[in-house]
Amino acid sequence: MARAQETYGKKEREKKRLKKREEKQKKKEARKATSTGGTLEDMLVYVDENGHFTDTPPDPSKKVKIDAESIVLGIPKKEEQEAEDPIRKGKVSFFDSSKGFGFIIDTENQEKYFVHVSGLIDEIMENDKVSFELEKGMKGLNAVRVKKV
Repeated sequence: MARAQETYGKKEREKKRLKKREEKQKKKEARKATSTGGTLEDMLVYVDENGHFTDTPPDPSKKVKIDAESIVLGIPKKEEQEAEDPIRKGKVSFFDSSKGFGFIIDTENQEKYFVHVSGLIDEIMENDKVSFELEKGMKGLNAVRVKKV
């Protein structure tokens, strides 16, 4: 059987690998020599009443008592809001009857809403005044139950 040939590149890679290993060992020994190996008390860090890090323990007289029952976990419940009128008014900005979709601009907030032919009650054309309701669709709010006004 043939023996693996040691080429110049293999020798160079091996030298680099050994050199890295030696440098790593030297760094490790240097760290050990210079480390102070302090006590646990030297390594502790405290937070003062202002939220800043300090090496001295906080003053117990400045401690603030917090009632555990006053802490609210989770999202607070929504308060009852005015029932918004579900029927909105708008104007058809674009409608393609061959493709079966279009867009309605709300007169109150100038938002554009997608409308599909399946959500129509009356037939509509561009620039018609309409009333509609909003429903959550796959890509946002859609106008449904669209009627001419």
